[in-house]
Amino acid sequence: MPGWKPDGWHSITPRLVARDPAGLVRFLKHVFEARGEFAGERPSEMQIGDSIVMVSGEGPRERTSSFLYLYVEDADATYRRAIEAGAISIEEPADMFYGDRRAMIEDPGGNVWQIATYRG
Repeated sequence: MPGWKPDGWHSITPRLVARDPAGLVRFLKHVFEARGEFAGERPSEMQIGDSIVMVSGEGPRERTSSFLYLYVEDADATYRRAIEAGAISIEEPADMFYGDRRAMIEDPGGNVWQIATYRG
């Protein structure tokens, strides 16, 4: 049914509420090659792969932290960029029994990301 959600959006869209939304947008752009810009007065719409993540600042909503699972082309390279950009390592990249090469980091805003590349 057309018109019930914006074109290109999925039924579920993560929204991250951060103390420093501009900093989180910069982190997402650098580490995950997100497309989009900091919007300031409204939620920033950041495209990561085929998904949109909304980023907004504290105000009417309190800061929240999220736990997100993200598939990327190269989990090792993405993990390294995240650490260089100030993320905290939770798990270094490793091969999982279910076919993913996966790492886990906490971004400067307190969100936890499992970064994975499917290897089958």
